This record gives sequence, structure tokens and C-alpha cells, in this order.
Amino acid sequence: MTDTRGPRPQYEGSATGPLPGEREPASEKASGPYHPPQAYPSPAGEGQGGRPQGTQGADAAQAARRPRTGARTTPRTRKARLRVAKADPWSVMKVSFLLSIALGICTVVAAAVLWMVMDAMGVFSTVGSTISEATGSNENNGFDLQSFLSLPRVLIFTSVIAVIDVVLATALATLGSFIYNLSAGFVGGIELTLAEDE
Repeated sequence: MTDTRGPRPQYEGSATGPLPGEREPASEKASGPYHPPQAYPSPAGEGQGGRPQGTQGADAAQAARRPRTGARTTPRTRKARLRVAKADPWSVMKVSFLLSIALGICTVVAAAVLWMVMDAMGVFSTVGSTISEATGSNENNGFDLQSFLSLPRVLIFTSVIAVIDVVLATALATLGSFIYNLSAGFVGGIELTLAEDE
């Protein structure tokens, strides 16, 4: 019997390439390491596998990772939520004592400056003459306001008030710390939210 179908057509890759079930011969395999295909092209200055070449490779990689020009980067703010569970009464007493002393000194200085300003404006003389005329009689000249509200008396009176203020403020602040510690044991204390800007 003779074959009358004629010569068979040569399909592309049938003569040179292996069949699907066959393996490639060892001689045709690439001698270098295998590199998987990349979805995006490598930036300039990088070799295969995305590794930088030379000293400029790191700079090129950093430039490739930078955000776009139109994108704005907002600084992140770290926040911590803390709770004041206990106040040390000894430290509260020291701080309140120093603050009350500073407040007392400011009170004395403010009283002295206010007295000098009012005396320079003639307030004491005008008001004193009015009061002396209202309270005076034929036997006496009436109430002398200028001698009663002299600068030494005003400073002594203000100093006494400042000392009382120091004692009361220190005692009340220390007592307040004890009360806060007792209440913090029941409700947990005051919660604070602290934020740190980078």
C-alpha cells in the first residue's frame, strides 16, 4: 500500500521545540540563575533582580520609592491616653507653698504700687478732706484718712493677708490632694490625652 496523502505540513515549533510532555535537554538550559518576570520595569541604575549597581544604586532606589509630587504628606501625631491615679501630698504641698509665696509677694508689690499711684493722683487728699469735713466739728477736725491709710500701714496689712493666704493655700492644696486620692480610688482618676508632634 502506498501513502497518497502527500507530504505532511511542518507546524511552527514542531521541528525545533520539544513536545508539551517532553523536558528540555540539559544543554539548552540557561547557565545563569533564574529570574522571574517583573510586572514593572526596573528603574535606571538597577540590574536584574532589582539590585542596585554601583554607588548610585541606593540613591536610585530611594528616588523610586519617593511619593509623587502632587501628594501631600501630613505629619503623624502620636497620642497617649494617660490617667492621673494618685497625687503625692508632699509634692503638692511643696508646690502650693512656693506658688502661694509668689502670689503673696505679688500682692504686696501690687498694693504698694497702687497706693503710690493713688497718692500721686491726689485721691487720698481729696477723699480725706471730704471725710474730715463730713465728720468734723468745732472741737475736732474729723477723721484723718491720710494718716490712717499711710503706706506703712497698708504694707503691714497687705503682708498679714499674704501670710494668711500662704498658710490657707498650702493647707487647702494638701487636703485637696488627699481628697483626690480617695476619689481616684473609686472612679479611677482624671484621664488625660497627650499628643506628640513629629
